[in-house]
Amino acid sequence: MAFKMNAGGDTAGHARLVVMTALGILALAAVAALLVFFIALRGAEQAMVPDLRDKDLLTALQELQAKELYPRIQTRYSGSATDRGFVLEQDPTPGTIVKAGRRVKLVVSQGMVVNNIEDYRGRNVEEVRMDLQALFASASMSLLMIKEPFMYEYSSEDAGTILQQKPEPGEPVSGPVTLEFVVSRGPAHIMRAAPNLWGLSPAEAAARLAEAGLGFQFSLREARGSETYGTVVFQEPARDEMLDSGRPVNVLVTSPAGQLETGEVFALFSYAVPENAYPLPVRLEILPPGTNSRTLLVEADFRGGSFTFPYQAVPGAVLILSMRGRELYRETVMPPMDGLSLDEI
Repeated sequence: MAFKMNAGGDTAGHARLVVMTALGILALAAVAALLVFFIALRGAEQAMVPDLRDKDLLTALQELQAKELYPRIQTRYSGSATDRGFVLEQDPTPGTIVKAGRRVKLVVSQGMVVNNIEDYRGRNVEEVRMDLQALFASASMSLLMIKEPFMYEYSSEDAGTILQQKPEPGEPVSGPVTLEFVVSRGPAHIMRAAPNLWGLSPAEAAARLAEAGLGFQFSLREARGSETYGTVVFQEPARDEMLDSGRPVNVLVTSPAGQLETGEVFALFSYAVPENAYPLPVRLEILPPGTNSRTLLVEADFRGGSFTFPYQAVPGAVLILSMRGRELYRETVMPPMDGLSLDEI
């Protein structure tokens, strides 16, 4: 018996099979794509952030792991030695609903920045103040605070030197402590020789007085004859005379007779500075109009009282007086008043 092959029919069936297979693969791919799409829309499982504050770090990490959350840890000093290793703050806050896998920031205590009181005797009280500010800059609270005003005593130590302290050095710190200092005023009476200031500018005279350990008190009068304005024409006490270091040297400076051709003002700055137990650094700066750059006119140690210093500036400039980095007073330079002259001396 013989069989006859139908080549055309077999070819058509094979083509249909290939087409159906391809369509099936495309359908499966489409279904898979839809599943991925909807899974992506659904997102990760959600979790409630637990309250981790006041818990030790290990417990906090275990609770985060149970919620499928991850920590981001920061550390800082705190005000108690007993909370070392415990969570101080957290972000997000407790009860917040987040997706699983979210990072939670934990601020963990490093304990106290100091454990015992240092020995501050023999150090300058202003240096100690700055050191404590820097020490507790990153802490949630300042453990060591300085009681003011200080108690003062005359002594052979330089003015501002800490003579006694309370609490005593070495005492343990278990919480906020207020430091009480007895501070030196310097020697009660030191006699110094007045330097020669004649012919100097105000800035040069102030610098020479600072070298001699003396203060100043400036005043003005109009220039006479061939005198050059802006120079010292009189001082009291005179050169080489002895005076107490707590007493200022009176310095007389000439001013121009009439207005300056440039339209500037030559005048005397004056401000009553609060009295201090010992001289503190004072700066007088000038800020020209339309700028943010200050120019230093004078810097000197000043105990307190009337602070005076000559200046030359354009109207609208601002004079700024500061003590120990803190601004005390500012004044805007006004245009000159016609017909106004200084009293003759």
